[in-house]
Order: sequence, then C-alpha cells, then structure tokens
Amino acid sequence: MITGLSKLGLALFTICAFFTCLQIGFSQDEVTEREYVYAEDNQQCLKCHGHKTYYFYNEGVGHEVKERMNPYFVIDSAEFYQSNHWNFSCTDCHSMDYRNFPHAGELRMEVKAVCMDCHGGDDTYAKYHFEGVDEEFIKSVHSTKHSEDFTCWMCHNPHSYKINARNNTNVKQTIIYDNNICLSCHADINKYQLISDKINPNVLVKHEWLPNQALHFANVRCIECHAERNDSILVSHNIQTKDKAVKQCVECHSQNSLLMASLYRFQVKESRNKLGFFNASVLSESYIIGANRNYYLNVISIVIFGLVFAGVLFHGILRILKK
Repeated sequence: MITGLSKLGLALFTICAFFTCLQIGFSQDEVTEREYVYAEDNQQCLKCHGHKTYYFYNEGVGHEVKERMNPYFVIDSAEFYQSNHWNFSCTDCHSMDYRNFPHAGELRMEVKAVCMDCHGGDDTYAKYHFEGVDEEFIKSVHSTKHSEDFTCWMCHNPHSYKINARNNTNVKQTIIYDNNICLSCHADINKYQLISDKINPNVLVKHEWLPNQALHFANVRCIECHAERNDSILVSHNIQTKDKAVKQCVECHSQNSLLMASLYRFQVKESRNKLGFFNASVLSESYIIGANRNYYLNVISIVIFGLVFAGVLFHGILRILKK
C-alpha cells in the first residue's frame, strides 16, 4: 500500500513533471496526453531511491529508522520522467524480486539489461538503426579494449538518457549534453577506474596543441574529432584510438567541413529543403571560419577586386603615357 506521504510525493512529482516538461519544450497538450501508467508502481521504488535518505521499519530495534541512500542508487525522478524511458516500469529492467524489501543480496549480481535486449530486431525502432549503432560500438576502442566490461550504460544513464541530437534545435545544448557524457568518465577518476587501472589523463593537457581550447570545447563535441563518421546513423559510435583523432584544422574549417556530416547533420537534413544548399544558410546559429562561405560571394569579391586592380593599373598606365 502507498502511504499518505507517498501519495503526497506522487502528487508533487506530477506537478513538477508537468512544469518541467513545459520548460524543456513540450507543449501543454503533449504533457497532458502523456499517461504515466507506471507512476504509482514506480513510486514504490522512488520513495526510497528518489531521495538521499530513506525510512524503513527495523524489526531488530522495533521502530522506524532513517538511513542514507547510496548516492549511486539515487534516481532523480524529474530526470527519469523527461528521459526516453519515462513510460517504463522499474521492473521492466529490474527483477520483480526488487518489489520485496529488504532486497535480497544476490539481486546485485543479476545481469543488467542492455539496449539491444529491447531495441534489437524491433521494427518499431528500425528508423533509429540500433543494429548499426551496435555494430559501430563493437568496432570502437571502447569495446575492443574493454570488451563486455564496457556497456551502453557506461555512457548513457538508463534513468536519465534522452535523445538530444534530433530533438533539440539548440545546437549549443546538444554540444554540452553530449560532451558531458564523455566527461562523466574522462573527467571522473572514480568512474574511469571501473574499467582501467591507469591514471585518467588530463583532458586539458592532452589537448594543449588545440588553439583556442575553450572556444573549441564550447562549440564542438568530442565525437567530431574522435569518432568515425557513418552515413547510416545520426550519431557516430565508433570511437577511434587517439592516433586517429582529427587534428587538421582544414577538416572543419573549409566548405567541405566534416561538421556538416556530424554535428550539423540533422540540421542539414531538415533545413536544406527550406534554405538551400549553402553552408551559410544551414549554419545560421554558428560561425565557423572557412565553412560559412558562399561560392557566389567569393566570385563577386574576386571580380570586384579584379576590376579595382585593373582600374588602378589602367590609371597608372595613362599617367605614365601622359607624362
């Protein structure tokens, strides 16, 4: 049974989720249409795992006690109900045995579900090319170097992950979101050493060669330079070894900028029917030296320069002849 406090928590969650969804871009109709079918069931888990502390009746001492929740097991309910898994029940991924408290110790050893357990071979998700993503990931340095120790969840938290690249028109927010995924490991020694005994390399030191470091970090994603591009999937998952990282400026700062096939790929696909085929039109939110060039403006500029030069030359010749 859900206690009065749990019902109050569920009511507060519903209100918070409503306004949070409005803030992140859902219309009021979209929020109203969402049916939180499993909200009541999930609240049984979140009344403990949604807080830094929890209460339980301790039969040994004969009264209710308050304990601290392991911080790695705390789930932000607002983030969960904004995520792509918002309409899941906790027990869709976790054993039904977790409904019992205290949880049996051996449950910690159960095999965790991965993306392909649900998304593999399902026509409903065919347009997202999960099979292609999985194939790319298997070829990546993350998989080849760490094998089964490195799973989808090392990068994508199942309780908060949400598709960003094709759902967010604000490119800067996509950059921050995606880069934070990389930094959640490469800037966190505790997580990094779950799969490696090495010292986590300092990201800033490793990128000392990069001019205007802060500017680059704020305007491109790590995967632009560290992942192999693939035309069949939106976000590349084949992370390359460091010796294959992009280091030539011209690869981004040119009319054939690789950013058009990676960071701005979705915008390109959506915008070209409306704005034409010029990078300057597609890259309306960003200025990238060398990429925001218009061929015809270049031609016009050269013609004007040529005319000016010809005029000066002609004027000089006339003065010489006159003299």
